[in-house]
Amino acid sequence: MATANEIIQELKALGNDNQREILQRFFKTGKGQYGYGDMFLGIKVPITRAIAKRYKDAEESVVTEMLKSKWHEVRLCALLIMVEKTHKATFNTCHKWCEIYLNNTENINNWDLVDLSAPQIVGKLLTEQKDNILLRLADSKLLWDNRIAIVSTLSLIRKGELDMTYYLAGKFIHHPHELIHKATGWMLREAGKRDINRLRKYIEDYGQEMPRTMLRYAIEKFPKEERKIILETTRQKKVSNINH
Repeated sequence: MATANEIIQELKALGNDNQREILQRFFKTGKGQYGYGDMFLGIKVPITRAIAKRYKDAEESVVTEMLKSKWHEVRLCALLIMVEKTHKATFNTCHKWCEIYLNNTENINNWDLVDLSAPQIVGKLLTEQKDNILLRLADSKLLWDNRIAIVSTLSLIRKGELDMTYYLAGKFIHHPHELIHKATGWMLREAGKRDINRLRKYIEDYGQEMPRTMLRYAIEKFPKEERKIILETTRQKKVSNINH
């Protein structure tokens, strides 16, 4: 059975300097940016995913050690191994890995790490009756906990359960960070694929309150002319409310 160090050394050997520079810019690692301090090896996701599939039987201690790595791709590999472990797994196995995941969210600290793992790991345990996990994450002061909360609802959306997505959208409508605006708009768009009329009603009721990025993401699949009307009317209402 491979050790954490052996897997890490294999990933390091796959690093690419040009790709590293691209990723560090793309994931905003500069001073004052949301990914400040994150370190990249320079590996594309399909390569990291292939390594994760090969080591899907890695021991728990190996995965948790990798989750604490300073290297972004090593943490991603650990998360993708966890996704492999929870795929078609028993409830108890999923629960164990979800607990490990939730105990390490400070290391799941960029949007790709969240988006490629939260629906498959946290989402495995969710039903409309078991929502305390998401509420706790949504109330956290950690940006990445908030993103995990909203993105995890994708698993509920896929089952046709939309209430939690709309609840969290309301909770995050005044969130200060654009990464939450984008994620929330994305989940609203996904919810709209299940019930477009509910999304239209939500936009009608709350569109003028929504950050523009959240709104644009939510209506991305609407017909072009409808998008144009929504963006213009919500802008006018917002301006009118400010003037009054």
